[in-house]
Amino acid sequence: MTASTVQKFQGNDVVAYARLLDNAKTEAASLIPGQTSFEFDPQRDSDSTDTKDGSFSTNSSLETDVEVDFINNSSKIADQMITSIMKGKVMEIWAVNRKRRNKDGKYYAWYMRGTVSEDDNSNDAGDISERDVSFSISGQPQRGWLALSDDQQAEIDYIFRGLDAVTEGEDGAEVNGGTPWNDETDAGVDIPDTNPSK
Repeated sequence: MTASTVQKFQGNDVVAYARLLDNAKTEAASLIPGQTSFEFDPQRDSDSTDTKDGSFSTNSSLETDVEVDFINNSSKIADQMITSIMKGKVMEIWAVNRKRRNKDGKYYAWYMRGTVSEDDNSNDAGDISERDVSFSISGQPQRGWLALSDDQQAEIDYIFRGLDAVTEGEDGAEVNGGTPWNDETDAGVDIPDTNPSK
C-alpha cells in the first residue's frame, strides 16, 4: 500500500453515537445531534526507573478521554447525558467512522462505556447555546465493525434530492428527480439557454 492509496479522513468523518446502558434492550443508539467536535483520546502513561542494569520502563493502566461538543438541543440523547451525570448512569458511546468500511459494508467503530463526568453548558449573549460533555470511560475501549440502520444512515449521509415527490424505483432505489453533483464531469459546465423565445 502506497501513500497515495491510504485513505485520509476529515474530522467530519467521525461521529459519536450514544445511549444509556439501561436502555440497550429497548432503543437503538442515537447520533448526538449538532456535533461540532468529538475527541477520542486513549492514553497510557509510562514511567522509568533507573537501575544498576539501566533504565526500567513501566506502563500505567489505560485511560481514555472522550469529549463531545454539540449545539445545545432538546433531543432525547442530550437529556440522557444529563441523567448520566446527575444519577451516575452508565452510557454506551460509539465513535463511528462513516468513511471507513469493510468488505461487508460495515463501518469501523470504537465502542466504550462510561459516565458523564462533566457537562459544560455555555450560554453567552448573542451566541448559540453549546454543550461540552466529557465522559469517564471504564475499562478498555473495543474496536470493530458495525452496521447502520437506514434511519441512522440517513441522519449522517443524506443524498441530493430534486423537487419531485420521492418514490421507489423497480430496483428499490430512491427516485426523486435529482442527480447528484459529479466533481469529474460537472465542474465548469454551463448549458446555454435552449429556449430563446423567453
